[in-house]
Amino acid sequence: MLSGIKQKAIVGKDGKIELSATELPEGIVVEVIVLVEIPGEDETTYLLKSQTNKKHLFKALENVEKGNLVYVDLDEYEKSCL
Repeated sequence: MLSGIKQKAIVGKDGKIELSATELPEGIVVEVIVLVEIPGEDETTYLLKSQTNKKHLFKALENVEKGNLVYVDLDEYEKSCL
């Protein structure tokens, strides 16, 4: 079985990352994945780097400005799926 622990940490001198997980027993094998936050880059900025994504985003914005929207009542939709 896999379990997860999420923590934020700051990279220290020589790239050292220190984590504290008191709920883990000494000697247990763990696998670590490091996700890096890039300052100043949000999801929109990231998506605009791809020409295909950029076209989709601008098309969606155009649809919103024209009022070309589809409203979905999630409660009604859920009832129709049962």
